Amino acid sequence: MLEIKNINVYYGVIHALKNISLKVQEGEIVTLIGANGAGKTSTLRTISGLVKPSDGSILLDGKEISGINAQEIVKMGISHVPEGRRIFPDMTVLENLELGAFLRRDKAEIKKDMEKVYERFPVLGRRRKQLAGTLSGGEQQMLAMGRALMSRPKIMLLDEPSMGLAPLLVKEIFEIIQDINSQGTTILLVEQNANMALSIAHRAYVLETGSIVLEGPAKELAQSEDIKKAYLGG
Repeated sequence: MLEIKNINVYYGVIHALKNISLKVQEGEIVTLIGANGAGKTSTLRTISGLVKPSDGSILLDGKEISGINAQEIVKMGISHVPEGRRIFPDMTVLENLELGAFLRRDKAEIKKDMEKVYERFPVLGRRRKQLAGTLSGGEQQMLAMGRALMSRPKIMLLDEPSMGLAPLLVKEIFEIIQDINSQGTTILLVEQNANMALSIAHRAYVLETGSIVLEGPAKELAQSEDIKKAYLGG
């Protein structure tokens, strides 16, 4: 479904991504783990068109997307839930969700999807007229995910969904990610909580200083002594 081939990204003289290659098959949860500054967020931003690679290729369903602007990439079926949520705090919950469907014109289907979001995240339904900036961190994360779902993505890019959340909320967010995946949305997950990420993912890639150093089935990587020492507190 999504294939990245030999992507290089520079920020000025800094070589942020070095010949990154990875694949995400339809229906999978694939996770990228690694330390701060490893290139995880840069990888997602490059896929979604917010950062332009200097070379390499990004294919969605076999079609090259690396030169396409971010708006068109959303239309093609990729939605991005950014690090730090990036909801619009001075707009209501409802208005944030409507913005997720900004590129769509199928009003009846948008209404159905809005109801699905409220079913999945009941708190958003109860607070639809509330300013998004007044929500708790966990509620804002749910809103960011709901907003992304409103574009009807084939694949969702999730950047640090557990950041700053209490352990019980982290568990809930990861259950929601699994539920979204079970309903047919493919997931590419960036997450510092490697234990949680590896527990729900099908496959994983490990990034270090802009390079992929390890890849494989998530359950196997979770048992790797090197991974345990570096990322799992083993």
